[in-house]
Amino acid sequence: MASKTQATDAPTRSADPSAGGAVTPMMAQYLEIKSRHPDSLLFYRMGDFYELFFEDAVQAAAALDIALTKRGKHLGEDISMCGVPAHSHEGYLAQLIRKGFRVAVCEQLEDPAEAKKRGYKAVVKRDVVRLVTPGTLTEDALLDARRHNHLAAYGEIRGEGALAWLDVSTGDFHVADCPRSGLGPMLARLAPSEVLIPETTDEDRALEGQVAETGAAATPVSRAAWDSEGARQRLERLFGVKALDAFGGFSRAQLSAMGAAIAYVELTQRGQLPLVKPPVQEPAGGAMRIDAATRRNLELTRAMSGGREGSLLSAVDRTVTAAGARLLETRISAPSTDRAEIAARLDAVQALVEDRTLAQDLRDALRQAPEMERALTRLALGRGGPRDLGAIRDALAQAGRLAERLGQEELPERLQLARQGLEGHDELQITLEDALVAEPPFLIRDGGAIAPGADEELDEARELRDKGRGVVASLQAKYAGKAGINALKIKHNNVLGYFIEVSAAHADKLLKPPHSEDFIHRQTMAGAVRFTTVELSDLEARILNAGSRALEAEKRIFEALREQVLAEAPALAAAARALAELDLSAGFAEIAVELDWTRPQIEPGRAFVIEGGRHPVVEQALRRQGESFVPNDCDLSAEGADDAPALPVWLLTGPNMAGKSTYLRQNALIAALAQAGAYVPAARARIGVVDQLFSRVGAADDLARGRSTFMVEMVETAAILNQAGPGALVILDEIGRGTATYDGLSIAWATLEHLHDANRCRTLFATHYHELTALADRLKGLRCATMAVREWQGEVIFLHEVRPGAADRSYGVQVARLAGLPPSVIDRAREVLDALEEGDRQGGGKARALVDDLPLFSAAPAPRKAPAPAAPSGVEARLGAISPDEMTPRQALDLVYELAAMLRRGETGG
Repeated sequence: MASKTQATDAPTRSADPSAGGAVTPMMAQYLEIKSRHPDSLLFYRMGDFYELFFEDAVQAAAALDIALTKRGKHLGEDISMCGVPAHSHEGYLAQLIRKGFRVAVCEQLEDPAEAKKRGYKAVVKRDVVRLVTPGTLTEDALLDARRHNHLAAYGEIRGEGALAWLDVSTGDFHVADCPRSGLGPMLARLAPSEVLIPETTDEDRALEGQVAETGAAATPVSRAAWDSEGARQRLERLFGVKALDAFGGFSRAQLSAMGAAIAYVELTQRGQLPLVKPPVQEPAGGAMRIDAATRRNLELTRAMSGGREGSLLSAVDRTVTAAGARLLETRISAPSTDRAEIAARLDAVQALVEDRTLAQDLRDALRQAPEMERALTRLALGRGGPRDLGAIRDALAQAGRLAERLGQEELPERLQLARQGLEGHDELQITLEDALVAEPPFLIRDGGAIAPGADEELDEARELRDKGRGVVASLQAKYAGKAGINALKIKHNNVLGYFIEVSAAHADKLLKPPHSEDFIHRQTMAGAVRFTTVELSDLEARILNAGSRALEAEKRIFEALREQVLAEAPALAAAARALAELDLSAGFAEIAVELDWTRPQIEPGRAFVIEGGRHPVVEQALRRQGESFVPNDCDLSAEGADDAPALPVWLLTGPNMAGKSTYLRQNALIAALAQAGAYVPAARARIGVVDQLFSRVGAADDLARGRSTFMVEMVETAAILNQAGPGALVILDEIGRGTATYDGLSIAWATLEHLHDANRCRTLFATHYHELTALADRLKGLRCATMAVREWQGEVIFLHEVRPGAADRSYGVQVARLAGLPPSVIDRAREVLDALEEGDRQGGGKARALVDDLPLFSAAPAPRKAPAPAAPSGVEARLGAISPDEMTPRQALDLVYELAAMLRRGETGG
């Protein structure tokens, strides 16, 4: 790709160091800057392009699928080179970051004209102004507007661990204690783009590997950045305080993690920090603990396919703003365990469920409220433009309307707090409204951002820039009248600039008093004389500089507005949080009304009673197909007080395809939704706070770590048995299915006993091992339930109903037939199944003999021909002859009697 270089740069293509050992000044500059950033691709600004050289160019060209060229030589070798346009570089940056690269952005720090003053061969000053990494992105083009982009930092001091996480694009800053054993679940919850860890030796790579397993980029940081005392001082400087006590009592491990995160942001942003909010210390146990396997199995925020579609988050998202969507993801990822907090969230949703007019007014206003948090961050980092100011202006306008609307209602506490956050921004909003045009440009250098009438100097410059010819004509008329010379003209050329010209016959008038005092003689021609005036010279200077003066004036006004906005940053951040809270509450209310969801009762103790529960994702998929979801009840409550001997453990049996996995998942998702502060898909729900959620439903090979499906299943089951406490909710599906029958049965048996006797937590346990139902006589808390099915004329019909009792068979052969196995295979399977069941009835030893007697080596039967369709019965023939749309109610009733009579006469045969 050809690049457009500045004339002051001595390009590499003219150098041949192989001959004389010389290195051009520009290449010397490049190599020096690159040596300071060996681990990053260097985007080296040259005019309108960012150029990459040497190995950087080779890697970038391959990753971006752009042309790789060769220009000049270095040490006798061709210099590889590629480039991307500066005006569209963000798209290329996004591709590189997604593919795991870090990018150092090197800008020109002076105008080429300044470089020329130091000599013709002087090189334009350049330096890296920013390191672009996955966790430090701020541009809309590089981010998903509806997701947080977390930078996390994990620190350990004397055996204590802590995790800090910061969204650089919004300034949200959190910290929590986190032992290394809990790091995996925390990273699974936050899904950070980048995790900072202390520099490790080759012998200690465990932490780096643990981070890599989550899919985040692990970035080692110098151990000096993790010093807790240095971190404290760094944080105190950042927030302008003498002590951090106002924000909480932080442990040394927490200080270490927070300080490392801030140090890294300072490094990547070259000292220009975003608007980082004071750190929020998350209490231990404040959120439901959900490990990575459970999040994957339940598809909380990502579907098994890896996308958002099909996840719980996608199914319940009715938010209309990006900030509201990010808050929703946070709530779904980390359901609260604080009953007061959950109640406050549900109160807000209930108020909007009951007042649909208010809810609709809020949503209409929120749809017109642009993103404010990320606009603030870009302005603080110096990357913002007029459009960011316009976003804040428009968001504040909607905030004012929302505050006024909310002021007309009796509101629960959470909505009252939101209203307070939206108030008090009128002055700033009016200032921005008066100063900015309706649709500001993206960049201030594009001009046209400031509204007419906002600044007198700017208006004058624009007048001269846009209407300079008219101003000159007005001045010409003025001079012609003053001198009494109608033929007086004001002209322009490249030598004299603007000048006044009259014929030689009229020149004496201007050369003699009183006009000679104003008109200054400049040049005498053969037939004309030229003059100027002080006023004309001044006008000329102003006209020639009007464009640059107008742009400078716009930059001055923009900078003043930016400073004014940043001075109000804490209040604006509170308004942004209020908008997100309103959006989320209104979204939860919307789906509650739309799908007839109910408010859950969050109780003390370990209750878990769901009446008429449905799966929130599957139900909506069925609705789109015109089908309905079959609701089911679940009662895992303890019998008596919290110290009851054991909570009920439901043992669920039934065939595949009957809905066991859906039933298990729907109850876990209902618990997560309730504690996130949402209504739930059920007729009624009573839930004691769930502090841990475990799911082992489905499995796949983990080939990267050499784990079979069965090994993955056992690892996940072990984690549940070792960690689940009394407040947990556990759902387990088909434990032991990945090995031999008796091995699997024994593992499932022992697991069920351990959950009942040792973990003593609310459990749903689905299995095909019907032998486990015998444990109901031995385990006091075990309850047997089954998925109801019905057989009709050889067909199996799944009713998707959960009923007390145990399944008598698995219907595996019927399910295989539904899946489309060849009829010959189905017939053979029935034959083998009958033999095995007969052997089992006669005694285990005879089963093998009976199977041995099967014609194993006989010729396989020819594929069966589909049987000829039976002739329609009399009833079917009669039904086929009628047209329901043309029948009256009386005729329909007569037909029912007629059909009943035919059945009594036995007219059902062919």
